[in-house]
Amino acid sequence: MTDYPGRWWHRLEDGRIQCDLCPRDCKLRAGQRGACFVRQCDGEQMVLTTYGRSSGFCIDPIEKKPLNHYLPGSSVLSFGTAGCNLACKFCQNWDISKSREMDSLLDQASPERIARAAVEAGCASVAFTYNDPVIFAEYAIDTARACRALGLHPVAVTAGYIHAEPRREFYAAMDAANVDLKAFTEEFYFRLSGAHLQPVLDTLVYLCHETQVWTEITTLLIPGYNDGNAEIEALCRWVRDELGEEVPLHFTAFHPDFKMLDVPPTPPETLSRARAIGLAQGLRHVYTGNVHDTEGGTTFCPGCGAALIVRDWHRILHYRLDDDGHCLACGRRLVGRFRPFAGAFGQRRIPVRLSA
Repeated sequence: MTDYPGRWWHRLEDGRIQCDLCPRDCKLRAGQRGACFVRQCDGEQMVLTTYGRSSGFCIDPIEKKPLNHYLPGSSVLSFGTAGCNLACKFCQNWDISKSREMDSLLDQASPERIARAAVEAGCASVAFTYNDPVIFAEYAIDTARACRALGLHPVAVTAGYIHAEPRREFYAAMDAANVDLKAFTEEFYFRLSGAHLQPVLDTLVYLCHETQVWTEITTLLIPGYNDGNAEIEALCRWVRDELGEEVPLHFTAFHPDFKMLDVPPTPPETLSRARAIGLAQGLRHVYTGNVHDTEGGTTFCPGCGAALIVRDWHRILHYRLDDDGHCLACGRRLVGRFRPFAGAFGQRRIPVRLSA
């Protein structure tokens, strides 16, 4: 597919165009690309160079996104493109998000073809992931609409770094989102991600209070950088007070990658400590991720304390909810989106090849 006309930009008095998609506000002359590398000024307008082109497709368990309260046990068709509007030194998908080789995007597919492939594979949803879908918003929105037309649920896995106007249209096309809240200090965001904290907090408030998008949060804990008790407590208090005590929060393990190869992996006990802090601050659903931790992966009933969905990593071991998400022990409804449970997809990851 050829370059696609981009949206959310305006022309400056000096002849350049400014991208209005995210807070980077890239100002570009003809031929220049934004910090994300995929939005380019062709002289007359903004174009999206990755529309219809993917870095690959896989079928995953929905728990891998991670979404623990959204259609548990179901499978999701996952895909991304290339590039990113953040510059995280610890990026766990840097080979995709930092890619500058557009020719490496070998899988090409229209939004309609992606939706059909998801249906054919028996998936309940389609996730825009691996790199941030904000930067390919036009492609993600078109694909989300094609998915909804076939009864599929669009899911965004994102850092939430987006301006207010495109944010409204982007999330209007989504049914669920996992937002990566990378830390809770401006210093961390600026030094390690080349971004700012406040726009991400604004996105989370918008999602939880102005939309029907099911929202969960993930924080990757990096030893020595964002794993201190005070910062974790502040983050959890903010989630409780500004978003609500039942918004699920995932603390996940870092592994050395990209420009932070000298930092050790996150010890499991750090994740357990963070989870304990979140629960002590009044959050109802705090999880650990990227580790084998049955208790940290289990969803407990906030009413009677029963173990409702017992997990080991992305694998569901026991499921004790009715078709509408009510606890079988006390009848309290769990927050989230549920459907009749027909067994878990498991922790498999199945690569898929699509044609246009």
